[in-house]
Amino acid sequence: MSAPINGTEGYAQEAPELFARYENIPAPEAHRAVLHFIPPAPADLLDIGAGTGRDAAWFAEMGHRVIAVEPVEAMRLGAMKLHPSPGIEWLDDSLPDLTRLRRRGRTFDLVMLTAVWMHLDAAERARAMPYLAALVANPGRIIMTLRHGPVPPGRRMFEVSAEETIALAEREGLRPTPIANRPSIQRENRANGVSWTTLSLVKV
Repeated sequence: MSAPINGTEGYAQEAPELFARYENIPAPEAHRAVLHFIPPAPADLLDIGAGTGRDAAWFAEMGHRVIAVEPVEAMRLGAMKLHPSPGIEWLDDSLPDLTRLRRRGRTFDLVMLTAVWMHLDAAERARAMPYLAALVANPGRIIMTLRHGPVPPGRRMFEVSAEETIALAEREGLRPTPIANRPSIQRENRANGVSWTTLSLVKV
């Protein structure tokens, strides 16, 4: 059995619980702060770390063409079963290199990274940002969330600042737009002091 990809530890084992937890939060509520940044349909959207497929399905229902990247097989197969849609193409790939995806030479109007970036260490984040920037169409944007707070047992996560992320993005021609900070919308995480920063990075 192959070793899990860095950052995915624990997700396969907890997949049933994670499906119940994530699918209980409607995508529009989870992304309320950035609804105005989602382009009109049809557009090409990339969801990296697509998890249960909740967001990918929401985008596809709007009429977007979606590639959903998810490296954890239990999550990816479960999401495909839960959200069958001709508007979603599922891809087994992972950060920081996104090797399979980049071979296609495509760009996207919107790249989403929801609860993903904190799984990369500093060296991986520096390596990943140029790849992400190259996936963004011009004009286009990346929307990502940064997690702050205690790390759950058995998970690989790192504290990541908005300042570091913006500095990496600006080197690649990505301009930050207004930042939203809020407590976690999951009750247990909120009680444990978990909060999130949302960044919008525009290709210029």
